[in-house]
Amino acid sequence: MIYRFLADFVLVLHLLFIGFVIFGGLLVLRSPWIALAHVPAACWGAFIELTGGLCPLTVMEVGLRRIAGDAGYSGSFVEHYLLPVIYPAGLTRDIQFGLAGLVILINVAIYGQLVYRWQVSRSK
Repeated sequence: MIYRFLADFVLVLHLLFIGFVIFGGLLVLRSPWIALAHVPAACWGAFIELTGGLCPLTVMEVGLRRIAGDAGYSGSFVEHYLLPVIYPAGLTRDIQFGLAGLVILINVAIYGQLVYRWQVSRSK
């Protein structure tokens, strides 16, 4: 039971990390120091998508599920509603490249805005 709970916890943590990778730049606009965590996270997210690699959080979750007896993904609320978001059906390499491009584009726009604000404030 504890391993299943831990696997669900890792799944939620993974979803939060993905959200931070995609939208964390918005937090940087408010608090620039968050960039110290967000830039490496966004680079990691883009790297995983571009290379087709496995995130260590995925490996950890699968390992915990196996230890729990490979309970599957049909049992809990977390598994039923969050797994399709993190592991969508039909995920192809082309979609992964598109997702990586989207992450990069969003973050370049956000950091561009941040640099622009910084330049404007320095010139005053």
